Amino acid sequence: MRSRIDVGFTLIELLVVVAIISILAAIAVPSLLRARVAGNEVSAISALKVINLSQLQYASSCGNDGYAVSFTALAAIPPGATEAFITGELAAPAPVRAGYTFAVAGGVGSLAGLADCNGTPTQTSYYAWAVPQLFGSTGGWSYATSQINTVWRTFAAIAPAEPFGAPAVPIG
Repeated sequence: MRSRIDVGFTLIELLVVVAIISILAAIAVPSLLRARVAGNEVSAISALKVINLSQLQYASSCGNDGYAVSFTALAAIPPGATEAFITGELAAPAPVRAGYTFAVAGGVGSLAGLADCNGTPTQTSYYAWAVPQLFGSTGGWSYATSQINTVWRTFAAIAPAEPFGAPAVPIG
């Protein structure tokens, strides 16, 4: 007489394994989302620093000491040059990068400057900002910068105001 031995897992054992995997996923997913948001925020700060550098190069070589108030002006190749002042994702009219939307305009109290080497009007100051596309999901901070080469942040879904009397936290 042979005894029958069943080989395999019982339903209870399978349910325990699924429950353990679900618990581990519930612990890991929020950490991964926080890491993604932190990465997006670092990318936004980095892009604003690239904008600062691009504006400085633009003002000194093509802008007649004025600043560009559009990304398309920074993306235009000056006469006699082979590259624009800004390239890649930031060269678009309304760039989006790593969950942030970027914009640039004349700063507070900015005046019209001389036309640049491409004939585009300039301003005496600029203000660039990055706002999360989905506040809390793609980023928790909004950032801004200007010609004084400092990046400010605010915990809101709108860009920080220029820090002339407004509370803003400089980060770099």
